[in-house]
Amino acid sequence: MPKHAIPALNLTRMHKLTAAGVAAAGAAALVLTVVPGADASQGKVAAAPANLNVQPVAFSAVDTAARAQQATLAQQADTSAAQGKAAAEAAKKQAEQAAAQAKAKAKAEQERRVKQAASRAAVREAVPAAAKAVKVYPNNLDGWIRQSLAIMAQHNIPGSYNGIYRNLMRESSGNPNAINLWDSNAQAGIPSKGLLQVIDPTFRQYHVPGTSWNIYDPVANITAACNYAAARYGSMDNVNSAY
Repeated sequence: MPKHAIPALNLTRMHKLTAAGVAAAGAAALVLTVVPGADASQGKVAAAPANLNVQPVAFSAVDTAARAQQATLAQQADTSAAQGKAAAEAAKKQAEQAAAQAKAKAKAEQERRVKQAASRAAVREAVPAAAKAVKVYPNNLDGWIRQSLAIMAQHNIPGSYNGIYRNLMRESSGNPNAINLWDSNAQAGIPSKGLLQVIDPTFRQYHVPGTSWNIYDPVANITAACNYAAARYGSMDNVNSAY
């Protein structure tokens, strides 16, 4: 036999039963140590507490998936709410812009109507004035006198229809082309001409703006003669003879 060899154990049936009993007792002691509440003094194993929260692994996985789905739904709800709020704000802004544009358009239309009405009023006022400015007088003695009186009124030259008519009938018998070739003025080279027998220097000096520079023009002749008579005699109405 080697020096350190262990002799073989020849176990009888009694020895084997004894070893099995020791192993069982050790296992029982191990259970008592691991499981809380085990009663070691009586050699019994205590039951697990009723409120012990022991969940199977499968249930924990389902709960995690449900929570993830709820979080996803909540996030989607928040996103939808944010989008709805943004859409509402955009619609409100668009409505405000449309209202502002409509207000500006209405204001512009009102201003256009006011200007158009003012323009029409100005045209209505201008038409009578224009008609008055272009009034046509008859081309005869009556028309010449009346047109001369209208021009004289614009220039504050006194005189009446009767005063003009009386003097021109004495001077020229109503002939606008009359000329005196025998008096002292004629002998001096400046004969009297026209309805009221005016000499050229006097006609040029007392010519009235707006009338012809032709001394034989009836209206120009009358107004110049009346202007001269007003300056010298106060009015053609005061003239009763050669002047």
